[in-house]
Amino acid sequence: MKYLILLMADGEVPAWSTMSEADQQTIMGQFGAFDTACRDREGVEILAGEALGDAETATVVRTRGGERTVTDGPFAEAVEQLGGFYLVEAPDLDVVLELLTVLPPYDIQVSPVVDTP
Repeated sequence: MKYLILLMADGEVPAWSTMSEADQQTIMGQFGAFDTACRDREGVEILAGEALGDAETATVVRTRGGERTVTDGPFAEAVEQLGGFYLVEAPDLDVVLELLTVLPPYDIQVSPVVDTP
């Protein structure tokens, strides 16, 4: 089954811009450890993953009554911002939750991906 892992907020991790270079390298090491843990786990594969730009770089597209509008900024004003994502193939949610303990302590949302024919 596929799971979308959304890195929603910094959680207990300080903002990237306030961290020292050494602390940033520690965080990047944790992402590398997550990649390794997934690769070493049978039945688990990272299908995609990317860090996302700041909220102010987002673009929102809405269609109402057949008319499309494009605006700058995130979809909703919020303290949290989506910082990145992984798309992972894994046997079940328990395996995903176990693997997430390797990542930095971000606030994370995990959603199963619906298979479509």
